[in-house]
Amino acid sequence: MAEDGASGDHLLAADVVKALGRHLRGLQEPDRDARLRALRAIRAEVQERPLSALVLQEVFAKQLLRPLVRCLVGDPAERCRELAVQLTCHGLRHGGRPAEALSCLLPALAQRLCSPQGQSHEPCEELRLALIQLLSLLLELCEAALAPYLPEIIRILQATLLDPYPEVKRESCRCAAASARAMPEHFHMQSEFLIKPLMQTVSHQHFRVRVAVIQATGTVIQFGNGRSVDDVLSHLAQRLFDEIPQVRRAVTSVVGEWLLHLRDRYSYFHKLIPLLLSSFTDEMSENKQLAVSYWERIGLQWEKENEEDLKDKLDFYSAPSHYPEGVVRPELGCRELVTRNLSKILPGLCHDVTDWVEGTRIKASQLLFILLLHAEDHITQHMELLLRTLYRVCLDEENNVVRNCVKAAELIGTFVSPKVSLKLLMSALEKTPMPSYLMILAAVIRGCPRQVLKPHLSYLANTLSQPEICQRSEENFYMEQLLCCVQAITEVCQEDCKEISLQLMKVLVTIMAIPRIEHLHEKVEASMCSLAQVQHLSGFLDLYKQHIDQLMEWVSVSHDRWNCYSPEVFQLDVIANHSGPIIGEALQDFILILKTCLQPTKDPLMRLKIFTILSQLLQKANETINSQGQFLSYLEIVIKDILAPNLQWHAGRTAAAIRTTAVSCLWALIYSEMLSSKEIFKLEDALMPQVIATLDEDSKMTRLMACRIVSVILNICGKQFDLDKLNNIYPELLKRLDDAAHDVRLAAAQALTNWFKCIRNDDEKTVLKSNIEFLYRELLIHLDDPDQNIQRAVLEVLKEGSVLYPELLVTEIEAVEHKHRTPAYCNQLLQHVQSSGE
Repeated sequence: MAEDGASGDHLLAADVVKALGRHLRGLQEPDRDARLRALRAIRAEVQERPLSALVLQEVFAKQLLRPLVRCLVGDPAERCRELAVQLTCHGLRHGGRPAEALSCLLPALAQRLCSPQGQSHEPCEELRLALIQLLSLLLELCEAALAPYLPEIIRILQATLLDPYPEVKRESCRCAAASARAMPEHFHMQSEFLIKPLMQTVSHQHFRVRVAVIQATGTVIQFGNGRSVDDVLSHLAQRLFDEIPQVRRAVTSVVGEWLLHLRDRYSYFHKLIPLLLSSFTDEMSENKQLAVSYWERIGLQWEKENEEDLKDKLDFYSAPSHYPEGVVRPELGCRELVTRNLSKILPGLCHDVTDWVEGTRIKASQLLFILLLHAEDHITQHMELLLRTLYRVCLDEENNVVRNCVKAAELIGTFVSPKVSLKLLMSALEKTPMPSYLMILAAVIRGCPRQVLKPHLSYLANTLSQPEICQRSEENFYMEQLLCCVQAITEVCQEDCKEISLQLMKVLVTIMAIPRIEHLHEKVEASMCSLAQVQHLSGFLDLYKQHIDQLMEWVSVSHDRWNCYSPEVFQLDVIANHSGPIIGEALQDFILILKTCLQPTKDPLMRLKIFTILSQLLQKANETINSQGQFLSYLEIVIKDILAPNLQWHAGRTAAAIRTTAVSCLWALIYSEMLSSKEIFKLEDALMPQVIATLDEDSKMTRLMACRIVSVILNICGKQFDLDKLNNIYPELLKRLDDAAHDVRLAAAQALTNWFKCIRNDDEKTVLKSNIEFLYRELLIHLDDPDQNIQRAVLEVLKEGSVLYPELLVTEIEAVEHKHRTPAYCNQLLQHVQSSGE
């Protein structure tokens, strides 16, 4: 039966060959339509008829192959070439022995798809695609039989990979991968020739082409020459920045496969690991999961391959007691892979993290964190390089880069002994204090376990509180990072901060004392509250209470040498004003500082600043410096040694400003109602001449406060004044009624009212009669003041003074009544005098 079937196939084949003879002759016709009819007729005979594989193979090999190849290569009509390709593909796919066609087909494909100059002879892009699909079919059907023709295949692919038609590029990539799989023992000698065209295409604008190129590259190198890895790494690294997730996923897959299966993978671990780990931070969760999955498989495979080397670690190695929260610890094989290759990876990574391209810096900083998480305590041997890099990167303008590097620095705190990390950090900080050093220090502290950090607290706090560090700069960024260090210590060490509470307070006071960083004051106060809370104190005032004596001693060490630029002046301002009632417990030290620093020989601007501090305190004396009721025991020092010398007149604007602040302090002292009549009398005895002199100051504020001070003193103890004092006071007050400032004129009027009240008896009235008469006359003039408020105030003064010599006042009124622009006030005054006399 088999013989009958075979003979039947031969007879059928002979019939088909005979039928094709006439059609094959038609392929020689010069007319395009004739050739096209011939090809269609051939298609009807061999493709549309149900022929067996044996019959089709015999017909195809003996009769059709060469005419079809000639048509495919030389026919000028695109439709004819297209039909020739279709018929050839049909013959190969359904024939029994496609390898027999290779000797004829491969040279034809090479001729049509690439010239010696590397360009295609086929102008139609759809036909070029059909031809490369024909090559793909040959690779699928023939596999290893194509080995003798590998040079031609490589030459074809070199040309088609650079074809302008994207579909041809994609099919060429599939052919390249198929070639590598079909004949790996021969392909590795030719694979390098495909790398250049692949890399020229890897950045194509169509993402599907990029994906195809990356996948083809992976297969070509997997089955080819591993040395080509070096040629493609930079290109693959660039594709990790691709906007299309599928492209990044392709890179992850290729690198993962290489790390698992590449023959020379051990030589390329240090180059491939960074690429795979970079995908851990991909925006797409699918890509992340793929990278993690590959990495776990790679680590487990490496563990099995190196089981003997890892035996002790597998049996006895325990997990660290302190590990970052929310992070899964990598497998041992993964950690060992990173540890053993870190010395090769880190230098290049540290270079990339300072690259001029923002995207590169972000990727590199993300990778740095992942590598350090794997390296754990092996970070120690790379500390100098790491810290140098982190110091520089923390000044980056891109927040993501800074954030990633701070996280990396926290891992240093977690895994590296503080004995090592703090020594390096503090050494750099003491040599050249920089904000980036402080930022890294704060991060290291945050990452450090509490019990491990505890023995180093004193060294850490003492170093930070040194003037060379905490007073190194007034720059906002520097102070922010210094504050972060204090916050980190408080957060990590909790109750252990009690032993360094004073040093931390010094740092916080120094930060708050820096001018122009008021925006930090709330944060500093919050840090003080946190420091108080970990010591179980009720608030920052209790913190001041605990340390006020030491703080005053600290700030006053060099107070006899202060000038306006001394940071201690600003620190004193913070301690005095921010501590509220607690400053009253350190009054002795505070007054001593004032007495020394407010001498007229000291720097004028510094005295101005300290007087401002004193003035602010005196405005709320019972809540600040007199909170303990002890301020009056220092009153004599304040009056004689502080206020009196500074109320003396000296030329210059700064001296005038100092007198203004001194007068402000005196007014605040009197206004606070701390002083009894006896104490005010002592004050008057020492300061009245200087206060009277300040009534002529250029500053409106000084004149106003001087008038008010004189008024209060006259009201409280004026009746104890002798006549000479009273005689000296009223002319100066009278001058102030001509003052340009409305408020000063009103205050002077009030003071004159109180002056009239100071005349106690008839004897004094008699002695001062001429003065009183003069006063009446001058005051009547001021009844014509353009301001009605001043007119009313002067009227009240005259009413108060009218009780002394009413007849004399009436005489003066009548003498000037006709000259007044406001006779109503004169009439009102006359009525008052007459009613008082009755």
